[in-house]
Amino acid sequence: MIELFILIVAVTLLYVLIPVVGIYVIIKTILKERPRTLKVWFYRTAREIDVFANVNAAELFNDIFIKKGGYKFGNPNETISSVLGKNQRDKTLTRAGRFLRRILDKIEPNHCLDSINKNVTNIKKNKHYD
Repeated sequence: MIELFILIVAVTLLYVLIPVVGIYVIIKTILKERPRTLKVWFYRTAREIDVFANVNAAELFNDIFIKKGGYKFGNPNETISSVLGKNQRDKTLTRAGRFLRRILDKIEPNHCLDSINKNVTNIKKNKHYD
């Protein structure tokens, strides 16, 4: 069960480091008067959490957000919004998937369709993503 121990350590580090690094970046941004640094950090952190959720919650997301035969969650090079956008385009979102897409599109119009990563596909049906 070394894997469980590693997971507990990793999650603990995540919850300790994110606030510490966030405060550090905010202070550094204020002192150096570089607001772009903060924007970049916020964006990168949010994107990495998004990709993490796409991979780690793939089983759940595939079952509740997409119809059978839809484009699958789980690719570590893709965001949740990109997968939702591909399934929106292909009309393979479930009711829950359409609901989540509408929420994201209220925050930013056409968010999911605009987020589609055209360089990533899982058409080969790699076992890792099924």
